[in-house]
Amino acid sequence: MTTWQADLLSDTITRPTPAMRQAMARAEVGDDVFGEDPTVLALQERVADLFGHEAALFTPTGSMANLLAVRALVSAGQEVLCESSAHIARAELGAHGAYTGLTMRTCTHARGHVDLDAVRRIFAPDMGPFFVRTAAVSVENTHNFAGGTVTPLATLHGLRDFADGQGIGVHLDGARIWNAHVATGVPLAAYGAVADLMAVCLSKGLGAPIGSLVIGPADAIAEARVWRKRMGGGMRQVGILAAAGLYALDHHIDRLAEDHEHARLLAEAGGVDPATVETNIVVLERADAPGFVAAAAERGVRVSTVGPTTVRLVTHLDVSRADAHAAAQVLATLPAR
Repeated sequence: MTTWQADLLSDTITRPTPAMRQAMARAEVGDDVFGEDPTVLALQERVADLFGHEAALFTPTGSMANLLAVRALVSAGQEVLCESSAHIARAELGAHGAYTGLTMRTCTHARGHVDLDAVRRIFAPDMGPFFVRTAAVSVENTHNFAGGTVTPLATLHGLRDFADGQGIGVHLDGARIWNAHVATGVPLAAYGAVADLMAVCLSKGLGAPIGSLVIGPADAIAEARVWRKRMGGGMRQVGILAAAGLYALDHHIDRLAEDHEHARLLAEAGGVDPATVETNIVVLERADAPGFVAAAAERGVRVSTVGPTTVRLVTHLDVSRADAHAAAQVLATLPAR
């Protein structure tokens, strides 16, 4: 296993802290397929309450959580609108079409935000048997491939008003909503209020080893539980993992501000205006992206390409201030392109 000065591949690579491992070892467990795991039930209730919704369902992955949330809003032969580099469109291997039979149409925003004017232009009401009907709009907050950007609450309110006026749903991919909350001070419940169904992740910035949740109305979550099992996502004594999530909620939310600081430090070293870095992801546009990644790796800093000319750096729980400084020194020595 390579030892890195700084591993900035992703915030999914974090390892459970010793205290988190202790919480996992002490977890009270039961069979979650029968709804009898008390630690899972506690996690689901807590997360639903944080976002002001009726219910939540623990899932093994964020992709499954998104899939369950979107299918609750969009049926086969209908469409969901989203930003063109949204995770549900780009990084979930076509699962939504494969499982649900829905289609997607996209619009592009440089910061990954919802472009309300574009949504209004491409929105398709029920126009009879020849046209696909729009059933929902999806927004990713923070937006991964746009560089951890935060969609402003006012924009989300505008989307909510539009959706209500058209009788369609809103899906919020909140894999990193915790980062948005810490960066802006917007309450989690305020984000929850704009979404009919949402997904949140525990295994990115919060540092749990696994786990996401679907959040929404009780009837939709009950149906999602059936579909989770149908997709092979029924789990047994999974309270061991839910305990990690509960520990993360108690101890790892406020510290996300440190990751955001470290990201701005790296941005400056990489020639990016730190003021444009809102959370824990830095995107560098490099014509020589693969060569840049290789050169950084030779100097002990692991980063990745997320496009032909795009390099991504992600700070997280396992990147200390000293690690960030070391990585910044390496980045500053690499030639600009």
